[in-house]
Amino acid sequence: MHDWIGETFTSDTGWNHLETLVDIGNRMAGSEGERRAAAATRDALTDAGARNARLETFDIQGWTRGESTIRTDDTDAACIALPRSPSTDATGELVDLGYGLPEDFADHDIEGEIVMVASDVPDHHDRFVHRSEKYHRAVAGGASAFVFRNHVPGQLPPTGSVAGTDGPIGEIPAVGVSKEVGARLSRRYDGEQVSVKVEAEIHDATSQNVHAELGPQSDERMLVTSHVDAHDIAEGAMDNGAGTAMVVELARALADREDELDVTVEFVAFGAEEVGLCGSEYLAAETDLDSVTAILNNDGVVAGRTLALLTHGFDELAAVAEGVADRFDHPMKTVPKQGPHSDHWPFVRWGVPSYHVKSDTGPDRGWGHTHADTLDKLDSRTFREQAILLTELAVSLADDEFTVSRADPDEIAAALEAEGEAAGMKVTGEWPY
Repeated sequence: MHDWIGETFTSDTGWNHLETLVDIGNRMAGSEGERRAAAATRDALTDAGARNARLETFDIQGWTRGESTIRTDDTDAACIALPRSPSTDATGELVDLGYGLPEDFADHDIEGEIVMVASDVPDHHDRFVHRSEKYHRAVAGGASAFVFRNHVPGQLPPTGSVAGTDGPIGEIPAVGVSKEVGARLSRRYDGEQVSVKVEAEIHDATSQNVHAELGPQSDERMLVTSHVDAHDIAEGAMDNGAGTAMVVELARALADREDELDVTVEFVAFGAEEVGLCGSEYLAAETDLDSVTAILNNDGVVAGRTLALLTHGFDELAAVAEGVADRFDHPMKTVPKQGPHSDHWPFVRWGVPSYHVKSDTGPDRGWGHTHADTLDKLDSRTFREQAILLTELAVSLADDEFTVSRADPDEIAAALEAEGEAAGMKVTGEWPY
């Protein structure tokens, strides 16, 4: 047992792949950079010892950034377009709706206005309100444009995709502004006429999922996943270069422990996660979900030293993770809540037992979805520590003595209702039940 631990703690396989990914630069869904990242990940999985490494291509709605502006009567405010914003412009009175909670929208007539909301929610609020829900509430209220204000200081305008009610492109222009720019807009122009303009190229495109395998050829398989794409404004080190690098490192470690795997372990690095979970939706639609025993989805690892695993109410998943933490005398947090915002979700919603593995960094995204999502924020020691824990967890999940009861989709729906997630999903059109 201890040999593989030492080898993992001194391995540079995963970290080197992380450097490869961030050095590519723009890995936006459908871009040449995403294609290069997927091909590099395929080759890295082969070099790590996995078999049948391959790419699977699928169609997506492409979106390429142009120039964006917020124009007031005397100046232009710095902003960036939110992916899948339409390429258009709008004029109206600016209204600052604060956090953009459901009650904020209910209390204001925003017809024809340009709505600005913050990227966070107050501590006292009973649930997180996602960017996409705030955007859809603005559209439903008749707003002419949407301004998404970061709550993290540092002149960092946030990105993050929006979508339309009936398709992947949104109905009104959407931009992100830094905390500082948002404060200035609110102070000087709340109630004044401003204009928002987004230029973007909207086109047909393709993305790709990366696949590889280890273990026996069996009718059942456990998925170890991540997403290889990233937003185009930064290196995407945390979101999600580190997750894909972790998949590669786990492949290397599991190749040395392949005789301990009782079911097929399939490694998948999804494409186009950031623009609507497109790669995982594609795979889930073509997969016999009964054949998937569990999913270990890495999205947000290494950003903090302690792992946090959303278990979506699967008690057996919590128990096996807690067992690994106990054996290694190393903290690992399990969270029983539902988490519908990463690539495990197209599987979880139909009852497939899944983890969303990330770091325990509290409620804030931090540097993610900004220009500051760069390699220097991450630590190779943390990467290696987490790789050891996740290798052991993967082996435990692939043991034929491990069993986990699948959930009925109605149970997942009820949990979403109980946790307050359903309201937002119904607003955005993501409610599948």
